[in-house]
Amino acid sequence: MNIEFRCLEPGESGEYRKIRLESLKKFPDFFSADYEESVKIDKLSIERDIENQTSDKFIYGAFFNNQLIGIGVLVKNSMNVGNIYQMYIKPKFQGHNIGMKLLENIITEAEKRFGKIELSLEVQSHNYKAKELYFKAGFRQVLERKEHHCIVMAYKFV
Repeated sequence: MNIEFRCLEPGESGEYRKIRLESLKKFPDFFSADYEESVKIDKLSIERDIENQTSDKFIYGAFFNNQLIGIGVLVKNSMNVGNIYQMYIKPKFQGHNIGMKLLENIITEAEKRFGKIELSLEVQSHNYKAKELYFKAGFRQVLERKEHHCIVMAYKFV
């Protein structure tokens, strides 16, 4: 399977929207946003970020036959920490190491853009596949907290 990994371009914000809404609809317990609320928003904030790209954030995509099949967002804060979120691979493409390669590409892009940067992410405690992926990629758990009736685990890249 030939997968291309790259940053989304300004004209691809609509494709991002489709896959983001799909992720919220198919896996409502794994994301902090709500599908019903998000679908009513004319333009999601990340759509605007794709259209008006800035140096402190990027949205990476996995493409199969020019179709967006996976996404991941990185936002750098003022403390030189890059927060990774909205990681999602379409179900039909899961289990083919695409999530790992997407995450590796995001890490490489972050290092290329920002140099030595601390990377972090959060995941719901019951999202076992994501936790396993992040652990294999080199992230380690640093915090656990209760939020919205579930346990959120914070991970840091080491």
